[in-house]
Amino acid sequence: MPKSMAIAVPAPPLGTPEALDELVPGNLIASSKRRPWRDLLVQVFVRQPFQQTLIIPAVPEPLVVWVISGAARVEERELGGEWMANDVHRGNFFLTTTPRPYELRWKTLGPEPFCVLHLYLGLPLMQRATAEVLGVSGMQVALREISGGHDPVLCSLMELLRDEVMRKSASALLVQGVAISLAVHLVRSYRGETLVPLVRHGGLQAFKIHRALASMQARMSDELDLGRLAREAQLSEAHFSRAFKKSTGLAPSRYLTRMRMERARRLLRETSRAVVEVGLEVGYASPSHFAQVFRREVGVLPSTYRAGQ
Repeated sequence: MPKSMAIAVPAPPLGTPEALDELVPGNLIASSKRRPWRDLLVQVFVRQPFQQTLIIPAVPEPLVVWVISGAARVEERELGGEWMANDVHRGNFFLTTTPRPYELRWKTLGPEPFCVLHLYLGLPLMQRATAEVLGVSGMQVALREISGGHDPVLCSLMELLRDEVMRKSASALLVQGVAISLAVHLVRSYRGETLVPLVRHGGLQAFKIHRALASMQARMSDELDLGRLAREAQLSEAHFSRAFKKSTGLAPSRYLTRMRMERARRLLRETSRAVVEVGLEVGYASPSHFAQVFRREVGVLPSTYRAGQ
């Protein structure tokens, strides 16, 4: 990837990886959440066949995305940059450790479901692997970005994780061993040339950005309440706004607009609801205001967008 989806759920402990992927369209079919698995998070998704531009926030944890089945053309870019395309299929993987947010879109190729496994490796695990492999402590290694790679060793380890996350009574001991093996393999095989002191990237931690985005998504039709988002992140409004922009590349208000337009496009594409109803659904009481914002963000009027699908 470029340098670069009504029940209250308790916040995860500080420093553990937390998925952003509930915000990415698709069906979550398995997850390691609420299991006693330390320093990693595993999720298995069946992705929808087509996805337009989606912003993936920057988080500190390395992310491995491994294709379980199907094929797709996946395009990525830094915000506002040039799109880079990769045709991927079963066994290919992406490795992302970018400190910057990026944009993502995809289209499946062929009839087979596009199923992927997402793995976030916690920073404590990566620090232990760095210390063990390189003999240094208090440092972090920069991993290379990989898009559509193939690695037989990584495939074997990811298959083990997939099998365990699909079990009702998975072995925490086996999973921890596989996670350690993966961390060591990544440091050995994909480390860059530099080591840097352990410092925060200045954005929100993964679980905080996830909480903020989920809250915005749940209240998409409401006015943005920056104070509430900041309180949930246990930050001042000013600090929250700066950290949010560092993670996503956009101010909270601009990101909310992007979320609204993404949902509006989906409703226009997948339902027969009137344009005015779609506007109300995503927070615009005025049809003309909705049309104006949609045209600015998407490039065409809502009615034109629907007619072109």
